[in-house]
Amino acid sequence: MSIIYMLLAISVIVAVVFFAAFVLSVKNGQYDDTYTPSVRMLFDDELVKDKKPATKKPATPNTNNHNPKLN
Repeated sequence: MSIIYMLLAISVIVAVVFFAAFVLSVKNGQYDDTYTPSVRMLFDDELVKDKKPATKKPATPNTNNHNPKLN
C-alpha cells in the first residue's frame, strides 16, 4: 500500500514540473502567433461598407445597350 502513496507523490511532482514548464514557455512567448500578422496585411484591402444611405436615382431608360442582337 505504501508504493501507491509513493507513486502518487511522484506523479504529482511530475505534473507540477510539467505545469511549471508550460507556464514558463507561455511567458517566454513560445506559443505566440507569428504567422497571422504577416498574412493579415494581405487582407487589409477589404471593402469598407459605406454607412450613408444610398440616394435613390431617378429611373432612366437603358440607352447603353451594346448587344447587337437586341438593336
